[in-house]
Amino acid sequence: MNPLPISAEQSPLLFLELLYKLRVRDVMARNLVTIRRDAPMRELKTLMQERRVSGVPVVEDQRLFGIVSIEDLIQALEANRMDEPVAHFMAANVVTVEEDMPLSIVLSTFNKYEFRRFPVLNARQEAVGIVTARSINTRLLVELFQELARIENQFILPPAESATCYFKTFRIAKSDFENAGKTATEIKNVLQQRGIDPKIIRRVAIAAYELEMNLVVHSDGGTLTFRVDEGEVQLIAKDQGPGIADVTLAMQEGWTTANAWVKSLGFGAGMGLPNVQRVSDEFHIASAPGAGTTVTVRDILPARPLQNLPV
Repeated sequence: MNPLPISAEQSPLLFLELLYKLRVRDVMARNLVTIRRDAPMRELKTLMQERRVSGVPVVEDQRLFGIVSIEDLIQALEANRMDEPVAHFMAANVVTVEEDMPLSIVLSTFNKYEFRRFPVLNARQEAVGIVTARSINTRLLVELFQELARIENQFILPPAESATCYFKTFRIAKSDFENAGKTATEIKNVLQQRGIDPKIIRRVAIAAYELEMNLVVHSDGGTLTFRVDEGEVQLIAKDQGPGIADVTLAMQEGWTTANAWVKSLGFGAGMGLPNVQRVSDEFHIASAPGAGTTVTVRDILPARPLQNLPV
């Protein structure tokens, strides 16, 4: 057996999978440096110098009131107002993220607002950390190198003795966020047991997850059918939901019909169908208003070498 080489195609897929796997709580700084509203700006200056930070959340009893930055400190210095309270300079309308949000959503938030840091809140709306571009990049590099090292030490399993087709249909319920992702995980496990090339498993797992989440978020529920044989892996997601009025528009990155509640959970970023198409060898979607949606994808498996044949 030969070690599995890491292809040029695999690194972007590794990165994409990490964006969906990692949550804000995995990358945020937990040793939160905070200051009170009534603290003078002079105290903020000392705090920033000692802790080497350029922005400090304004927090009292774990409640977030705002955030004050190095720019605010410079403004106070230039105006000779260093004895005034932080409350006079802080930004009160703070954009926050929640600790359970996927990293993919947070990156889009960085792009949208062009801020360098976001306070992190838990389910009780308490300030529990802060996330910066640096903390995200550091964690992503660590995770990426660990995953690449694991793959380098992995071996391709020999062909399964049975060449029979594996076929299963999963029922996906509307808004079932508690179980979302379990179907994609089971599909991934089946492919691993059959000794499929890990880079193909990764692609199929991403497609399965995106299709599963589309059924949960955008439809009235439906089915995800999974089939694998010696030549291909096929996924068919089918629902009787509202359908898509403009399929071309739905295939554009960032376009979504998800409501505010779904977005607050960290879903509905408008990347689902484009991601499915990106990781599939063949992609087809059929949809119309009132007629539901059917998405069919295929990934072709490389031919296995014939072994132990008589000469």
